Amino acid sequence: MILLISTVMAIISVSLGDKLLEEIDALKDEIGFSGRSEIFRASTRLLIADNDEKKNLKGHIHSILILIHPQKSEDKVTQIKHNFEDIINTQIHSHLQENQCLELFILQGDAGRMRELSRLLNRNIKFLYSKLVPLPQE
Repeated sequence: MILLISTVMAIISVSLGDKLLEEIDALKDEIGFSGRSEIFRASTRLLIADNDEKKNLKGHIHSILILIHPQKSEDKVTQIKHNFEDIINTQIHSHLQENQCLELFILQGDAGRMRELSRLLNRNIKFLYSKLVPLPQE
């Protein structure tokens, strides 16, 4: 006897720019996914896992926050970071190609404050890359 389990999946619509769509198609071929839907499901699972990891951070920790954003967003980054000087030990700012900026924040302090900094930057800035990396605790 063969038991078939049917999983109903919702169909959604996503708007993407041409460049991002080309990158997704190239990644699909490189990794070997059979279609774009698999890429989106895998990406969504990674985003959920990353968010769960951030939610589980507690207490006094050390971490690194990496942010790549358009240069025109610099004022907003500055505005947000000034509210988090209690956890920002060091900030390194570098100009990249095509009017992009790299921000590297070395953070120490309350994990909740780090989550809030990451959340505010992600919500208010059209970033190209954002990653909060908790450092191993002793």
